[in-house]
Amino acid sequence: MDFEIIGEITNIQTIARGSGVRARRYLNRVYGNGAWRKMKGNALIRLHDQVYLAELHWYEAHGIGRRDIKRKRLLEK
Repeated sequence: MDFEIIGEITNIQTIARGSGVRARRYLNRVYGNGAWRKMKGNALIRLHDQVYLAELHWYEAHGIGRRDIKRKRLLEK
């Protein structure tokens, strides 16, 4: 990650789950077998010493947690 998450992630939604997660083979190989879901939400992030509201995407599975958090777009400065 080239950014730091500040505070809580809000407006969390599930984008895909089960066989709908395209990266499932990669996730199972790297992090272990799980019921993987692709999620999205909004959070304040610190990027280049400035604070932005951004949309984040990540994968998560029960017992494994959030993995591969990506910044998709900046919503506000």
